[in-house]
Amino acid sequence: MRNGKLTAAAIAASTGLLLSACGSGSSSEEGFSAPVAENPSFEQGTTMAEYADSGEITIGTKKDQPLFGLENLNGEMQGFDVAIGEIIAGKLGIPADKINWKETPSKNRELYIEQGKVDMVVATYTINDKRAERVTFAGPYYEAGQDLMVKQSNDSITGPESLRDSEAKVCSARGSTPSERIREYIDPSRLVLFDTYSKCADALRNGQAQAVTTDNSILMGLVSENENQFKVVGNTFSEEPYGIGITKGDTKFCQFINDSLRTAAENGTYQEAWNSSAGKVSEKTPELPELQSCG
Repeated sequence: MRNGKLTAAAIAASTGLLLSACGSGSSSEEGFSAPVAENPSFEQGTTMAEYADSGEITIGTKKDQPLFGLENLNGEMQGFDVAIGEIIAGKLGIPADKINWKETPSKNRELYIEQGKVDMVVATYTINDKRAERVTFAGPYYEAGQDLMVKQSNDSITGPESLRDSEAKVCSARGSTPSERIREYIDPSRLVLFDTYSKCADALRNGQAQAVTTDNSILMGLVSENENQFKVVGNTFSEEPYGIGITKGDTKFCQFINDSLRTAAENGTYQEAWNSSAGKVSEKTPELPELQSCG
């Protein structure tokens, strides 16, 4: 191991949480199975050759975010991030059952890559300059937007501007981009932070917070797991390009990942991955965003 707009009518794509630190196995989302290259050949000494020769890879992801990264009651991983990880592993000749999934909270993503606890991170991981000082990003493979989730009965919170003159408390994940951006609209004393968004959903349910903020894709997943309790406001106020984090400076591996994403978009695998996961509650299938340079 190396150092679109979503509908409010959600289908419960997955249920239950197991917050174990590390696990393996994937459900290979219903109707989706990433192609696995047979005997792929890579330049010796590259990251690709190392992983292909070992026949396994460790991927950091979230385990509590429905539609993107979730561990179900059977210990199987589900979601779009999971499917993207399987696509890349497949290009290395590594099947889904040889992927070791390690739960990677927002605050630990750079650290886990630097410490070699994971080989890459696919975890609703927004690309930004500060993070790029510590890791190299491939992608982006999806672009989301920050939004707010409130209780179904809440009509007073209509977007971030409505929070300025409010006493509402807002919950987000510690160390996440949304937790920093929301400070523009609220006093820090009204910000409630947890390690996972599932805990934020609990805080919203019990009145500890009046809103939860993160990317709209994550929020819609939470809505799907809490039917008729919450709603997404539907007023996005950011652009969140999701990237794949790898060891800083590994440009060859970055380019390999970008090539793998491009191929998946061209042959329809990317669309299949979306439709079998987040697409279950989405009005349209997104296109692969423009890939950034690895250099």
